[in-house]
Amino acid sequence: MMQIDRILIRYGEISTKGRNRNKFIKRLQQNIADACSDLTRFHIESGRDRMHLELNNADEADQIMDRLKIIFGIQSFSPVVKSGRDLDEVKNHASQLVKSVATEGTLFKVKARRADKNYPLDTNELNYEIGSHVLREVPGLKVEMKKPEVELTVEVRSEAVYLSAQTIQGAGGMPIGSGNKAVLMLSGGLDSPVAGYQMMKRGVELEAVHFFSPPFTSEKSKEKVKQLASELAGFSGSVKLHIVPFTKIQQTIHQQVPENYTMTSTRRMMLRISDEIKNKTGARAIVTGESLGQVASQTLESMEAINAVTHAPVLRPLIASDKTDIIEIAKKIGTYETSILPYEDCCTIFTPAAPKTRPKTEKVAFYESFIDFDEMIREAVENTEVITLKPGYQSDEDEEIDLF
Repeated sequence: MMQIDRILIRYGEISTKGRNRNKFIKRLQQNIADACSDLTRFHIESGRDRMHLELNNADEADQIMDRLKIIFGIQSFSPVVKSGRDLDEVKNHASQLVKSVATEGTLFKVKARRADKNYPLDTNELNYEIGSHVLREVPGLKVEMKKPEVELTVEVRSEAVYLSAQTIQGAGGMPIGSGNKAVLMLSGGLDSPVAGYQMMKRGVELEAVHFFSPPFTSEKSKEKVKQLASELAGFSGSVKLHIVPFTKIQQTIHQQVPENYTMTSTRRMMLRISDEIKNKTGARAIVTGESLGQVASQTLESMEAINAVTHAPVLRPLIASDKTDIIEIAKKIGTYETSILPYEDCCTIFTPAAPKTRPKTEKVAFYESFIDFDEMIREAVENTEVITLKPGYQSDEDEEIDLF
């Protein structure tokens, strides 16, 4: 097993930035350091289009690379082996490295570059010397210059020669925190965690808001949402979850608002509370998991009536997504199995038999005008429970949940 001395990181979309590129690079650098804060400290050397991690403990290379895979802002990365500048030593490292990743019939190429122009061999000579040696030492390789399966990169610097032969795909997107902060309305279903993931991928830091209506929703439903927040925290390090007591408001709506408008009014109150939490946390927008036409509250008319209670940007990253696409992403990011656990959230209780799909904003506002919702919203925000969830959250309910 060869010792990994460095990891080369390629930025992807960050490379398209102009004068503010350094802001994105610094944010990515900080996110990488935070994700590996429990490991041996390493040095980060940042350039315009790539970044090098200089490891102080090679035994932790696999752990570091596992964490890099889910850090947004990284297009791809490569484990790097350090060699002395002697050509025979470089050749030996090169053949060992290619052996570790190649199989019979692998398409192969060498790509040398000289940061140190004083090295006795030029780029073409390096390509020939190293490539011919690898072909002799690793049987079954085939040379392919345009679309190789293994590209051996050799970088000559003044202090050493660095080699890599493997490219691992990163998560892409933008570094979390580079796109400011938003609050995510996290219900417990399939859609909202996926919406949160999509916003994180665009560099948005999230705080989650969940509406809890005991005794109509159980402690198990609350634990389910904590688990989802923890799963999202795998991409950001941590997620702050605001659990809003919603029973009083929801019962009042059910008793006072005409049945076919209760869903619209409920969503309006959730948005008003989310707006208050947004203001308290310094966030700039509200994120929902709505997909156009999926349910009665997600028609354009419903969204217009619901949006009328706030001037904040309401971001809907799944607005044009099919349910099958959402399910596929949920499985990919690890939230699917938690989302389908059979515990009701407040969106599924008190559901009217025939909800309005084309509600009128003026009508729902009229129905709500007979109730002092301002005081109830203030009380709900004041009594909100705030928890910080990190990856790997385990609850006391886990044994019972697993039975299902």
